[in-house]
Amino acid sequence: MVTLYNLLESIRGFIEIGGNVLWAIMAVLLVMWTLIIERYWYLFRVLPAERRELIDRWQARSDHRSWHAHRVKEEMISQLRGQLEKNVRTIQTLVAICPLLGLLGTVTGMVAVFDVMAFFGTGNARAMAAGVSKATIPTMAGMVAALSGVYFASHLDRKADIEAEKLEDILQHD
Repeated sequence: MVTLYNLLESIRGFIEIGGNVLWAIMAVLLVMWTLIIERYWYLFRVLPAERRELIDRWQARSDHRSWHAHRVKEEMISQLRGQLEKNVRTIQTLVAICPLLGLLGTVTGMVAVFDVMAFFGTGNARAMAAGVSKATIPTMAGMVAALSGVYFASHLDRKADIEAEKLEDILQHD
């Protein structure tokens, strides 16, 4: 319990130093990772059953060669592709938003530095250092948040293409 309290206190202190923009970065990060986890849950737990159901539906058809049968097959693949790509673009967008929020934090931190300079001049280094921290910490947090999702966003995008192509190949050989 003490360890959890210390962790939460460290996070609070980090956000206090970096400014309110860190709350927005944390919210975006939470949503992004929730969607990433949901997509992997879908790929490993839900997709196999859905794929098997589509294959069974295709094999239950008596007609596999007509124009209509090809359109039915394309529609089945398209439905699965839609399910595979669900939220992937949202994840990619959230990854792109993180550095922009960090930049917003940089701008607000620099405004704080300029306010100190306007009030005290350049003689108060301690007050200026607080503004510089407020400017650099959100930048770092935004970049780290984005980097944590870049690999997974591209992996999920590629995995959606691969799985759709696999289903198309399976249905093609029937």
